[in-house]
Amino acid sequence: MADDDVRLTEQIAYYRAHAAAYDRAYTEREDLRRLPATVGDLPIRGDVLELACGTGQWTGALAARARSVTAVDVATETLDIARVRVSSPHVRFVRADVFAWQPSRRYDTVFFAFWLSHVPPSRLAAFWHTVAMALSPGGKAVFVDDGPAEAAHETFLARQPVPTVVRQADDGRRYRVVKLFHSPARLTRDLTSMGWSADVRPLGKSFIRGVAEPPGNS
Repeated sequence: MADDDVRLTEQIAYYRAHAAAYDRAYTEREDLRRLPATVGDLPIRGDVLELACGTGQWTGALAARARSVTAVDVATETLDIARVRVSSPHVRFVRADVFAWQPSRRYDTVFFAFWLSHVPPSRLAAFWHTVAMALSPGGKAVFVDDGPAEAAHETFLARQPVPTVVRQADDGRRYRVVKLFHSPARLTRDLTSMGWSADVRPLGKSFIRGVAEPPGNS
């Protein structure tokens, strides 16, 4: 099994094990708790595809701005929490691996929060291609993620083929998780090199936000 596959399998296992405690960070950190409200400042419109929706922290805010939301996540445990949190008839939850799933339709907005930093470098181009294929003409990708300052809160493993941190679940088990901290400038350059038009900027001291349009998006 390739290094990416090993890490991603373990990453999924971590978020399944951590599902019940996932929302704790939103309770403990005021800056994180305020973040979903920033959806009102982002160009969310029309039919929205939310990738890696987790426990639905962002899904309700998206639904308030959108015509419909299709929220995708691989972990049954987090989806169960999201379905309780968000009961809007305009929201549909889908259990699927973001790296393998292909939407059957296109969307005006593709949104993901705290997901891009979990995409291995070798899969970034393929991931952005999937996002481009999911967008309707004129559609935009919108995302929020950890900025470089958040790296100080992680425990990194040295000499790994994939950027890796160690996370511990409440039961004491430790998991290796893919984690990259994209700077706005570097991520903008990466997207530009793939033909995207991107506006990536800091969001407070700890986070970044981005809006991107794929090549030939008209």
